[in-house]
Amino acid sequence: MAKRPVRAPATPTASSAKAGATGPGATRPGTTKPGRAKPGTTKPGTAAPPRASAGRGAAGWLGGIRFSGFSLIMMGVLVLAVVVLAPTIAQLAEQRQKIAELQATVSEQESEVQRLRDERERWNDETFIMTQARDRLAYVMPGEVSYLVIDDRPEAAKADAETSVSADVTEMKGDWMSTILSSVMIAGLAPAAGGAG
Repeated sequence: MAKRPVRAPATPTASSAKAGATGPGATRPGTTKPGRAKPGTTKPGTAAPPRASAGRGAAGWLGGIRFSGFSLIMMGVLVLAVVVLAPTIAQLAEQRQKIAELQATVSEQESEVQRLRDERERWNDETFIMTQARDRLAYVMPGEVSYLVIDDRPEAAKADAETSVSADVTEMKGDWMSTILSSVMIAGLAPAAGGAG
């Protein structure tokens, strides 16, 4: 059996490196050696720093938003409408509240006016005028006699008079027949007013 000749490993030359020849020690363009990594990349099996992923997520989210000219104009119009209409709406609510208060005042004044009209109509009646003159001023018609009742009772009696009257029927102690008979006998036996002297 014949032995095959063993060839020595080929070393890359300048011409083969330029031509893009590959070998055990050569690397492809755009790749790095296994021991080195590109800046900003991580080795397989290692976790990426949280700040970098958060920054990329926020940048990706913001980068996904696209503003057209129409949307910018509409946002400006919306902001302008809020700025212009907010004070107007506040004034409208305040004016509505004032209108409600004034309407309540007007209704109270209208009821007062109606009461005064009714009283004026009563004062057009002569009988009402005479009654008020008797009650308020103690006036009397010609030929009439006015009596003024003065309550000279003590304060205790006035307080008793102000108590409420009971609706219960009270019974008198005594026989009414004997009371009538005795009063008749007393009246009959009394001496005459112009008695004989």
